[in-house]
Amino acid sequence: MTTSRSAHVRRAAALLGLAAFCFLSAAACRPRPRSLPSPDVQTGVASWYGGEFHGRTTSNGEIYNMHDLTAAHRTLPFGTVVAVTNMQNGRSVTVRINDRGPFVAGRIIDLSYAAARLIDLVGPGTAAVRLEIIREAVLPPGTSRFSLQAGAFTLRENAERLAAELKPGFPGVMIQMFQTPSQVYYRVRIPADTLEQAQELAGRLSRLGYDVVLLEGR
Repeated sequence: MTTSRSAHVRRAAALLGLAAFCFLSAAACRPRPRSLPSPDVQTGVASWYGGEFHGRTTSNGEIYNMHDLTAAHRTLPFGTVVAVTNMQNGRSVTVRINDRGPFVAGRIIDLSYAAARLIDLVGPGTAAVRLEIIREAVLPPGTSRFSLQAGAFTLRENAERLAAELKPGFPGVMIQMFQTPSQVYYRVRIPADTLEQAQELAGRLSRLGYDVVLLEGR
């Protein structure tokens, strides 16, 4: 009787040990989930641009104002708002993407002068930064996804003249007014709902001899 009970206890202990071994082995062999970087966070080197470009047209058709909190990025959609943190001093600034660049290897963002000044980037010129998307670009209702800009003028009559010239072949042509603290601009644009349509319109304008800029999200 005693021998039988001892054998039973030993058998139960062996089974428990085997179960524990199998559990631990499975846990050890199970692949661990990898921690992947968030697509909304980027790190790299930032630079800035200022007076030389002040008043020029940005890639999305706006007029660059070095005193606005804006930035250039190679791929983020225009209108995206990002927080930029200088990893050397912890200072942060929030900027809106309205231009393309920087076109220097190893750099991920070009800040306006105002933005660079707020994170102490003006003096050094470059710094390691962390970018975090805090608001994605949202198009207002009724806004076309793309547009072609055929010209930008400080005199409205010049914009009206170009719009009248284009209207027979491009019925959707319009004039948009854009105002900076020191100047008003009149931009002649043709809306397009898709990239294919925008490219087709750009080709037609180019063949007619017009200099055209394809814009996204305007």
